[in-house]
Amino acid sequence: MSRLEYPVVVEPLPDAEGGGFAAIVPDLPGCMSDGDTPEEALANVRDAIATWIEAARDMGRTIPKPSRHLELAG
Repeated sequence: MSRLEYPVVVEPLPDAEGGGFAAIVPDLPGCMSDGDTPEEALANVRDAIATWIEAARDMGRTIPKPSRHLELAG
């Protein structure tokens, strides 16, 4: 499995939303996926990243470069 270029935030989903885990890519607005486990969410978000980038290219939009790290809002 290849290394993720974009930082990903993985967080648990509430039981009211079906449980599991969400994987969110802050550098790519709207790019996210989920899974039953953190590992599954990360595996699924790889496909979401590829799809997001392909769609942006098709629309002629700029692809953001991966940030080096996430800064936590305080």
